[in-house]
Amino acid sequence: MPKIKTHRGAAKRFNVTGTGKVIKNRAFKSHILESKSAKRKRHLRFPEVAADADQKRLRRLVLYK
Repeated sequence: MPKIKTHRGAAKRFNVTGTGKVIKNRAFKSHILESKSAKRKRHLRFPEVAADADQKRLRRLVLYK
């Protein structure tokens, strides 16, 4: 069997933690920032764990990361 290739688009967007969880950056941080509160923008800085429903599928996409 040939090796499975890493999905390059997903590899640029997701990372895998040491325990195997997939983490992603948050959306809504690129423009129209004046109307968002400082607290909201501050919380958007940090990555979050991807949804449990997506974990298995995302781990397969970023296989070797």
